[in-house]
Order: sequence, then structure tokens, then C-alpha cells
Amino acid sequence: MYEGLLAETVTISGHGDNEIGAYLARPLGSGPYPGVIVIHHAPGWDGATKEITRKFAAHGYVAICPNLYHRFGPDLAPEDAAAAARAGGWISTEQFLGDAAGALTYVRGLPVSNRRVGTIGFCSGGRQSFLAACELAIDAAVDCYGAFVVSPAPPELPYRMEPIIDRAAGISCPVLGLFGAEDRNPSPAEVTQIDAELTRLAKQHEFHTFENAGHGFFAVDRPSYRVEAAVEGWRLVFDFFRRQLV
Repeated sequence: MYEGLLAETVTISGHGDNEIGAYLARPLGSGPYPGVIVIHHAPGWDGATKEITRKFAAHGYVAICPNLYHRFGPDLAPEDAAAAARAGGWISTEQFLGDAAGALTYVRGLPVSNRRVGTIGFCSGGRQSFLAACELAIDAAVDCYGAFVVSPAPPELPYRMEPIIDRAAGISCPVLGLFGAEDRNPSPAEVTQIDAELTRLAKQHEFHTFENAGHGFFAVDRPSYRVEAAVEGWRLVFDFFRRQLV
């Protein structure tokens, strides 16, 4: 059976109707396909995140990764754009939500879309995926070790991130959380707090914590990579999205 993918850079309308770049990958076929918004991590709109976007396309999803740092310089290398974002105090909640909403509208408007769209993010992107579940009309959300959901970023970090757990009452879709037992941001205690609050609010969610894994265990290009946790984590992600989006 023929298998093919299309991967390209597109332009979407983001926060404030600003045009920003986004990386789109999808199967070559008529669909309809479910959608996934891949939210890049703090290091930026980099090759590793685009590879994850293509991974979803290879599994039958229309995947899009908006460049949240586009306004700092659309042609900057990922590390330079990330440095500019750090110097600028990162990006606001409103800007992220506007850019993510633009990606959501773009995917749902494609002729090959089945109009069911989820989000996934890693590290800061995990926090933003949780935020998207609280504020946007998405169909599923995956939070991979998103920090600063229940506590603010410490002052020594160059990011302004306030807790977002108070927004959890607005969650309108199932949430999958994947965490490392050796992580400090979020710590296992913080994960327990998030779990308890979602349970109190009767929000559909499932959390998994992996032993012998810390922050960044999915990152194949970093020393933090943990193969057993990552393999099982991907199995859980695709099972979750299959149940919620297909």
C-alpha cells in the first residue's frame, strides 16, 4: 500500500491576526485525518520538534507546529530565537492562546481534516498543552512533564510563568499526563496536586509517572532520554489520541 507524507512550512493567522510560520506534516491522501497541534519546547521551533510533527503524520495525523517565537525573528536559528524569547521574558499566555487558536482553525479548515484536534507539548509546551485544554475548544490534550502548572517559575529563571491550575475548571476535553519520577519541575508532589485538583473537578484525565526517568525523557537528542519511558510514553500517546480523535 502506498504511503507518503507532505511536510512544509505554512503561514497561519495567530494572536492579534499576526501572520506566523508553522510546520505542517500530513499523510498524502484524501483523509479525513485527525489533527494534532505540536507545541514546541522552550529551546524553540527546532529540528527535534519538527521530527515529532512528522512522526504524527506518519501515524495518520495532520500535525502542525506553530512557531511561537516567530515575532522575535522568523529567520532566526532556533537557539537564537529562544535566546531572544528569554531576553524578552518569554511569551504571554494571551499570545500563546491566540497562536494555538490560529493553528486549530487552520487544521480544522483543511479538506483532509476530520475536525477533531488534540494538543501535545513537552516541558514548557506541556504546560501550554494543559493551558490549551483549559481555554480552547480542543478534543484532547497531552501534557508531557509540563512545569509551573501549580507553582510559579522561580525568579532565577528567565521566564515569567505563573500557575495555571486555577484555570482547570475550564477543561472541556480528556487530558493525558506523562511525568518522570525523578523530575523536579514538575515534582511528583506537584503532579499529585494536579491529579487531585482534576479529580476534585471531575475532569477526565489519566496520569502516568515513569520510574528512572526525569525531565525530558522523550528527548532522543539529549542525555535525559530514557528509552523505556519514551517507548511506553509514545504507546500511551497514540492509544489516547486514537480513542479521542480518530
